[in-house]
Amino acid sequence: MSMDSRTARVALACLVEPGSVEVHRLVVEHGPAGALDALVAGKAAEQVAGAAQARLTGRDARRIAEEALARTERLGARVVVPEDDEWPVQLADLRRITRPGGMRVDRDTYPPVCLWVRGRPPLAPTLDRSVSIVGARASTSYGNHVAQELGYGLGTRGWAVVSGGAYGIDAAAHRGVIAAQGVTAAVLACGVDRAYPAMHASLFERIIEDGLLLSEWPPGAAPHRHRFLIRNRVIAALSRGTVVVEANARSGARQTLGRAALLGRAAMAVPGPVTSAMSVGCHQLLRHGAARPVMSYAEVLEEVGRIGDDLAPVPQGEEDQFDRLGPELSRILDGVPLRGAADAGQIAAAAGVPLRDVLRALPALEMAGHVVARDGGYAARARDRQRSR
Repeated sequence: MSMDSRTARVALACLVEPGSVEVHRLVVEHGPAGALDALVAGKAAEQVAGAAQARLTGRDARRIAEEALARTERLGARVVVPEDDEWPVQLADLRRITRPGGMRVDRDTYPPVCLWVRGRPPLAPTLDRSVSIVGARASTSYGNHVAQELGYGLGTRGWAVVSGGAYGIDAAAHRGVIAAQGVTAAVLACGVDRAYPAMHASLFERIIEDGLLLSEWPPGAAPHRHRFLIRNRVIAALSRGTVVVEANARSGARQTLGRAALLGRAAMAVPGPVTSAMSVGCHQLLRHGAARPVMSYAEVLEEVGRIGDDLAPVPQGEEDQFDRLGPELSRILDGVPLRGAADAGQIAAAAGVPLRDVLRALPALEMAGHVVARDGGYAARARDRQRSR
């Protein structure tokens, strides 16, 4: 059964769940078409060969692939394979995080054999500068606000945002980028022709206008529960770093962050209220050093951007008129009484500075409007009575 590489890869994606170590080894050894031949002939590990036969049910693998490609074309989507120029080369890193002998989701972490894509932007250049934002589906208003602000800020700086299109944090991050007229990519755990959740149909249509819908599964594939955990490795691998905004103690977002850390990507988490169950997961990650705390898009960029070029500004309190006085004048001003008046000697004693310094400072403080001469001494002006002491 001879066929081109693209068609063979589509057939493999239709017959076997993504990330399979056995399929990856077959492709490396025999090429996509040869791997498919071996799979159909039963010359593969029993588990993967049996799964493929269950989906074949007497049908021809070529026919299955051609039907998937025809459906893809009708949808206005495209299939992207590793041989294409727009293939994101960073997905190759997924080979490094497999854990032989572990659970299947931890063992089958290999790169996709192909990707179904809806949206115009080319994958490689678009996702080269991207950040993944993930978190709780049952998010709070606080989490939604933070995710939207992060998405908006990254979008305005020309960074793409990758997420999973789910309720809560995912949707807020996507909407933030859209508001900034940036590019966002939703990586789905079902076919790119299916809106899951159904209430996000309009959001997905809006994403497609300027961004991307991606999936490892062919059109028509259902969002089975285990597929979300499989999908998460792609979210982590596509971007330079992953931010968890809100997560409970058992959130799948923590798994995505764990994948990012294993891949050597930046792992970040947003602190939340200590009273919120939706921030427990983030706080555990931060407490055990599994993630760096970030509180703004600027801090995210400092983690994933160019060294020295994307530094976040140091947070500072709002400057007031007393900040401009300098430490010496401020100290002398503190010695001026809030009630009544005091002469220069009394002010020097109260401030703990030499009398000559007070005599030099008082005219300057009076000209600046901080003190007023009264009853043979000086008093603080009314507007300075409420200053922080």
